[in-house]
Amino acid sequence: MDLKFKILKKDKDTLARVGEFRTPHGVVETPVFMAVGTQATVKTLTKEDLETIGSQVILGNTYHLWNQPGNEIVKAAGGLHKFMNWDRTILTDSGGFQVFSLAKLRDIKEEGVTFKHHKSGKKLFLSPEIATKIQNDLGSDIMMAFDECPPYPATYEYMKNSVERTIRWAKRCKDAHENEDTQALFGIVQGGEYLDLRKHCAEELVKLDFDGYSIGGLSVGEPKEIQNEVLTHTTPLLPEDKPRYLMGVGSPGMILDAVERGVDMFDCVLPTRIARHGSAMTTRGRVIIKNKEFERDFSPLDENCDCYTCKNYTRAYLRHLFKADEILGYKLLSIHNVSFLVNLTTNIRLAIKEDRFLEYKEKVYRDYGLNEKDKDF
Repeated sequence: MDLKFKILKKDKDTLARVGEFRTPHGVVETPVFMAVGTQATVKTLTKEDLETIGSQVILGNTYHLWNQPGNEIVKAAGGLHKFMNWDRTILTDSGGFQVFSLAKLRDIKEEGVTFKHHKSGKKLFLSPEIATKIQNDLGSDIMMAFDECPPYPATYEYMKNSVERTIRWAKRCKDAHENEDTQALFGIVQGGEYLDLRKHCAEELVKLDFDGYSIGGLSVGEPKEIQNEVLTHTTPLLPEDKPRYLMGVGSPGMILDAVERGVDMFDCVLPTRIARHGSAMTTRGRVIIKNKEFERDFSPLDENCDCYTCKNYTRAYLRHLFKADEILGYKLLSIHNVSFLVNLTTNIRLAIKEDRFLEYKEKVYRDYGLNEKDKDF
């Protein structure tokens, strides 16, 4: 599918850019943060919550939806958009990350990956063809090629073999893709910290002419310096007229660092995951709302935020909800955290348009009270 990606503005000092592309479910402005809806739901949030937040794209997880409720059921419902009542853009991953996250439960061969189900222990098999067929049935706007996300660290020899397999699998995904007119397909650049392997993988995937390109295998435990070095060397190898997507990254600092190096798209479970543990991203740094210091704090969670949570509830009330184990607390912090990252990318786009991206980046770091070497930001 031709996404018709257009670059609307380039930053004068960096590789940061503002762009847009069109899917059958609307225009997406980049840089963009995409909330993760693993099981066809962004945890605790409704369609209306996400629309109010301003979410342009949400993700579904191929492996999990394949197992529950099953891609055939989603297809019978009219596709993932109708099944989950979401009429904006959806991106589905390929299940490749589960090759990494379920490392103790799988066996990788050229044909594909044999899994044990993460709960039942049932034997499963996922291949490039099966992963592509599942995503075709789900009907997402953007599909991901099936790949292996190797662990960090990995030996050069292991990574080289993995990259060659990922390239072969990418070709098989393209050959198996049945809905080229309505579903875009992205290739995934792997190679770990080895820059020559990243270069080789990128060059071979570009030859296959995907609709967009993802950078995978980062944010899996490597130091922040390595992540930035890989991005610095990899993004220029990818076509300028195609979207670039850094998978699994959702911390503010990493988003800013990646935008500076020419990345357009981001996703992560971080905002909803930490929300369920009582942690909030704010413009003044991370807040652990369960802490006693907030017991009598009747100010908003973030005075610089206009999300539903910050406009209607105090820190003291949010602390009470978590101390009382009330589910509403999870929802309100999830609304805020997803809003925070959506607003961050909105502000990034504005800063690039006004030629002040580096100034904005420095302000975010300064307000957080952190510096660029902080690994958790």
